[in-house]
Amino acid sequence: MNRRLLHVRNRLVAIGLALAVVSVAAAGGRDSINSRDLKEWLTYIASDDLEGRAVYTTGIGLAAAYLEDHIHGWGLKPAGDHGSYLQTVKVIGYKTARHSSVTVEVGGESRTFNDAQGVTFPAFVGGKRQVTLDHVQFVGYGVDAPDVNEQDYKGLDVKDAAVVYLGTRGPKGFDQAKFRVLAGRSRYSIENLHAAATFGPPFSFGGRGGQAPAPTPSPTPAAGAPTTGATPPAQAAPQAQGGGRGGALPTPDFTTVQRVDSPWTPSVSAQDAFFEFLFSHAPAKYDELKRKADAQEPLAPFRLDGVKLTINLNDDYEPVRTQLAQNVVGVIEGSDPKLKDTYVAFGAHYDHVGYAEGEVSPGPDGTPRRNGARGRVTASAVDDRIWNGADDDGSGTVSLLALAKAFSEGPKPKRSLLFVWHTGEEAGLLGSRYFADYPTIPLDKIVAQLNIDMVGRNRDDKASEANTVYLVGSDRISTELHNINRAANAAMPKPLTLDYEFNDPSDSESLYTRSDHYSYASKGIPIIFFTTGLHPDYHANTDEVSKIEFDKMTRIVQMIYETGARVANLDHAPVRDNLGPRAGKAAATTASK
Repeated sequence: MNRRLLHVRNRLVAIGLALAVVSVAAAGGRDSINSRDLKEWLTYIASDDLEGRAVYTTGIGLAAAYLEDHIHGWGLKPAGDHGSYLQTVKVIGYKTARHSSVTVEVGGESRTFNDAQGVTFPAFVGGKRQVTLDHVQFVGYGVDAPDVNEQDYKGLDVKDAAVVYLGTRGPKGFDQAKFRVLAGRSRYSIENLHAAATFGPPFSFGGRGGQAPAPTPSPTPAAGAPTTGATPPAQAAPQAQGGGRGGALPTPDFTTVQRVDSPWTPSVSAQDAFFEFLFSHAPAKYDELKRKADAQEPLAPFRLDGVKLTINLNDDYEPVRTQLAQNVVGVIEGSDPKLKDTYVAFGAHYDHVGYAEGEVSPGPDGTPRRNGARGRVTASAVDDRIWNGADDDGSGTVSLLALAKAFSEGPKPKRSLLFVWHTGEEAGLLGSRYFADYPTIPLDKIVAQLNIDMVGRNRDDKASEANTVYLVGSDRISTELHNINRAANAAMPKPLTLDYEFNDPSDSESLYTRSDHYSYASKGIPIIFFTTGLHPDYHANTDEVSKIEFDKMTRIVQMIYETGARVANLDHAPVRDNLGPRAGKAAATTASK
């Protein structure tokens, strides 16, 4: 064969192979998920044109339009409001009229402590109700921290009990790195141990005076409660004032997207007068316990026998401010006539923290600094005013696009598939909390939720993490869902290493409560949270597309596809045995194969 014919033949073979690849990709399914698509989509989503995608800004609106355009082209059914892909999220600020109280009965005496008189209730206490408890358990510092040999709940059953803890600095061995543990003591006892109420001192740690901080945007914990305080959401649109257009808006006591008439577990901070009366007939008096706590000495737990608490939650709320954001919601209908009215939900947040409005100026030590920074500023990139959020959570945003495309173009599973791009995660899980309280499809029809947040890098940029993905929550509500995921990973051509370090309830990062899956888990829906962990560009202005590990990310998305497809084809909903976290730090670097 002469050289010219050989060249023609090779060209025809190459064209044939290319057409075959296109044909496979067009067929959808797991193997159609590819790094080329992910990179193309992320290059736009994390571009400077979108100005960091902060909630209430033009940039996040452009992102929403981009998502809508793609899922419409792939034939997803609109599942937002009024036949659209958008669900309006109402972010409402409220003023609170405080009428709540707690009555303590001990030693034949009774005393009532009103809000701001010996006890302080949060600005939001949920709907009106009365809670009476006669199981009152003192739990020392109220922490489980095996790394400093502090396990205050060991051997205790505090389910349906009132939990009481002391100590604003924690036990010996605690330092600034344990801030999250102390700030999350109430949440830990309620979420993991099912306490019925908590009482602790006003929180102060490492110079952070005052009460325990309310849940705020990541990287601080975002537990299931509204945000409080006067700071408006990031880069909110300016409000018209004066000139016949109304005066300044009142400062809300708290801001929430959730129903204010829902029941919430009481979480109360208390002062000396309350504790002195509460411990007045206890084996150890409050003065001695406080002295030990201040000195970070051991505090032995004990039950407060003969104590009865009546908590009267009776606040009134007045809305004073409303802001509007949007979730993007689409559905792929299932193929089974009986199962298609149930759903496997996939989620990610498409917002980030925005851009700095301020300019560069000399800092106290003379080095340049960016005024109005939205997060950390990398020293070599002070001139960059935009937080692109390529990994957080641009990676999850485009992963969800890849899943939607693969399922829309491939074989349809028995169950329907719900895709929700949540807004405002960085401002306190706004979109997912709203969807969980005001779902556009019946919440009891969702059999599982798979959440994707930061899957584009290696933890701490370590090469040793190149095959690792971290899973949180997979075994807490449904052991069956956990096992389905492990089997799905094992079926991959190259299984990933599944690491459960952050699933440990004593983990100081508290990742279980810090992304959108928690809004679903708090409603009892089995979840899995997929992440590859933090890195030096987390919430920095250098979280950019050029640093994304697209090949690794592709494999993670393919594994999530495989997991979702298996759940969607299951003839029953994953069993909710609610055994709690079992895979944790001890299961770290566990590979499924």
